[in-house]
Amino acid sequence: MTSIAGLPRVEHLPYDIARIRRDFPILKREVASGAQLVYLDNAATSQRPVQVLAEITRFYRDHNANIHRGVHTLSVEATELYEQARAKVARFIGASDPREIIFTRNTTEAINLVAHSWARKFLKAGDEVVVSEIEHHSNIVPWQMLRDERGIVLKYIPMLPDGTLDLDAVQSIITERTRLVAITAMSNALGTIVPLDVIVARAKAVGALVLVDGAQSVPHMPVDVQALDVDFLAFSGHKMLAPFGIGVLWGRMALLESMDPFMGGGDMILTVSMEQSTWADVPAKFEAGTPNVGDAVALGAAVDYLSALGMDEVRRHEREITDYALRRLADVPGVSIFGVPDAEHRGGVVSFELEGVHPHDIGQVLDTKGVAIRTGHHCAQPVMLALNVPATARASFYIYNTTAEVDALASGLEEVGRFFGVRK
Repeated sequence: MTSIAGLPRVEHLPYDIARIRRDFPILKREVASGAQLVYLDNAATSQRPVQVLAEITRFYRDHNANIHRGVHTLSVEATELYEQARAKVARFIGASDPREIIFTRNTTEAINLVAHSWARKFLKAGDEVVVSEIEHHSNIVPWQMLRDERGIVLKYIPMLPDGTLDLDAVQSIITERTRLVAITAMSNALGTIVPLDVIVARAKAVGALVLVDGAQSVPHMPVDVQALDVDFLAFSGHKMLAPFGIGVLWGRMALLESMDPFMGGGDMILTVSMEQSTWADVPAKFEAGTPNVGDAVALGAAVDYLSALGMDEVRRHEREITDYALRRLADVPGVSIFGVPDAEHRGGVVSFELEGVHPHDIGQVLDTKGVAIRTGHHCAQPVMLALNVPATARASFYIYNTTAEVDALASGLEEVGRFFGVRK
C-alpha cells in the first residue's frame, strides 16, 4: 500500500464531457414514463462516478475494520486508508497540515462544531458575529442559538436586489466588537460568488476570525485556504461526488488546539479515570467514536477524480454551461431569473420563476419530462424574503451537464408555460 507521505499525485486529464458522463451510470436512467434523466439538482447533491462507487465496495470488501485501535492487518490497512484520505483532502484545499482536517458528517456539523467548540468557549455577551443575508440556514441557526444562549450580537450583511452583497456596508457592519465573520463563498440559492477578499480584509483589520461555508465553492472551483487567509472552512462530500454522511472542517492548527472537544467518547481521549479525562491531540480530539471510515476513503477517491479533471477546468465548464443557461432561459416566455446577470460572478446555479406558476408545479411537470430540478426556499428563507417570493425553481449544474440538457430544461419550461397559459 502507498504510504501517506508518498501519496501519488493525480495526472491531469483532458476535459472530455462524453468520457465523464460514461463514469456516471445513473445519467443513463430513464425516469417518469421513460424519459431520459436530466439531472440538474447538483447544488443539493451530486451524483457519484464509478470510481467512487468502486472505492466504497473495495473498502468494505477488502479492508473493513475499525481504525486506530487494532494491530491486526485489516485495522492497520483501514487506518492507513483513512489517513490517506485526510491527506488528500488537505492537499486539495491547500491546508498546510493534514491534521487540520477534521472529518464530520457534513457542512452543517462542521459549522456547529465551530459554534460549540470555539464560540461557546471564547465569546461573551456583547461580542459580535457577522453573517450575510444569503446564507444557508446552517450558517444562520447555530449563531441564533448562540445569541439566545450567550447574548452575543448577531449582525448580517444585506443582499442587494441583484443577489450580491452590499459591500459598501461591510465597513460599518464589521466593527471592533466583531469576533467572527461566518460567510458563504457561494450562495446555494442564487449562485452568487462572494468576493471573500473584501470581507476577509475587513475582518482581519478588526482582529476577527473568518469561517467560510464552502459547501458550494469547494466542489466547483479551486480553493486554497492559505491564499484565502481564512480561519475555518466547512464543506460536504456529497456535493462533490462523495457519499452522504462525510464532511470536513478545516481549521488553523493553533485554533483547533485551543478549542474544547465537540463530543465526548472513544478515540477523542488521551486518558480517562473516574475523576477526570484528558483529550487526544488534533484531529482525534474532534472525531469521537467510530468514524465514517468507508465514506472518508470514498471522499479521497472523489478528490482524486476532481483533481484529475483540474478545478480550473471544472470552473470553466460550469461557467460556460451557466452562461448558456442564462441566455437560453431568458428566451423562455414568462421566465424571470434571480441573481447576478452574468456567469462570471455566479456559480452553476440558476434560480428562476415562471409567471403565474408555482415552483412546485414547475418541478412536477418537468419531472414528467425527466428533468430534475429543485423547488422551494432552498434552506435560504431570508433570501426568499428579500426577493419577496415564497420559493424559486432552481437548476444547478456540475461537471457532467451539457448544453443539450439546458435545452431540455428550456423546452420543458416552454411546455409548462403552454400548459398554464403563460404568454409572451
